[in-house]
Amino acid sequence: MQLCLARRPLVLALVLSFGVSATLFAQAPRERLDARAVASLVQSFYDQTTTMDAAFEQTQYTKVYDRTERARGRVVFKKPGKMRWDYAAPNGQVFVSDGRRLLIYQPPDEGETEGQLIDRAMSEDQLPLAFSFLTGTGRLDRDFRLRLVDAARQGFEGGYVLELRPRRATPHYDRVLFFVRIVGEGDRRAGVIQRVLILDANGNRNRFDFSDQRFNRDVPEDRFTYTAPARTRRVQP
Repeated sequence: MQLCLARRPLVLALVLSFGVSATLFAQAPRERLDARAVASLVQSFYDQTTTMDAAFEQTQYTKVYDRTERARGRVVFKKPGKMRWDYAAPNGQVFVSDGRRLLIYQPPDEGETEGQLIDRAMSEDQLPLAFSFLTGTGRLDRDFRLRLVDAARQGFEGGYVLELRPRRATPHYDRVLFFVRIVGEGDRRAGVIQRVLILDANGNRNRFDFSDQRFNRDVPEDRFTYTAPARTRRVQP
């Protein structure tokens, strides 16, 4: 159930030509795949990509406060290890990683005059770990135990929901769900991720829905550097 190496450029071209639009995912009925086959189609497609740029919508539920927060913005990943999340107003946060360190800018709250810039190792944050596969620093079959969960119960009819449990325990999350659409036919198939849901052991949920996905566009290196506004205090936990 793996993509044929000779066909891979054609699969990538198919996805690129449509910009991963909603119409691309109208599919004819086909045989159902198992978890390993879905993971293989996902991995083989993203192995071909060097960058991914997309709009995102985030829905984050914090159980202890029984509170749901929503935000949106744009994200870009670049191999190896680089990523940047720019949140739209009123959130305004920025997450930037150069592959070694992660900078998190938090604008001042209402009534405050100073924002803060948090500087931490990549291994100390949920986002780089959960998305390591998209930055080329992780592999699905090596780093996770895989199984499929019921897509219909997850509200994802016609697609696959791939559950990933880390082989090495991490305090940052318990499991990750990839919501995958299969693009193409026969040997020219690829698995494209439309949604990621991160769940931790405390019942918190962090969901990202991606749209307007663009692959292998030129992304300059300076996108992964960041200079905070004046009157920003720097914090190193």
